Amino acid sequence: MTAPQEVDSAWSPALSRSVVLRHDRVRDTDLLVLPERVVVLRGSAGSVLRLCDGANDVGAIVDTLAAQHPGAPVADEVPVFLGRLRAEGWLT
Repeated sequence: MTAPQEVDSAWSPALSRSVVLRHDRVRDTDLLVLPERVVVLRGSAGSVLRLCDGANDVGAIVDTLAAQHPGAPVADEVPVFLGRLRAEGWLT
């Protein structure tokens, strides 16, 4: 995996045009469908990516998730996760 990029809290991430977020009902898991592969998402990754609609900035995403998951290290983990996906080219 490519090294994560520095993430600005004002950045409003969105899935790249070639990336689709889907829920696999058989496996009961979220997937990122890419042109030549599928990435199985674990944990709450799908719920994070559902907030990446180009309208919510990183700060708003962190605030929303922190309210949904009190006590979770959202402020530390979510920007790093988004930076990794941006480095892969899956987020714009």
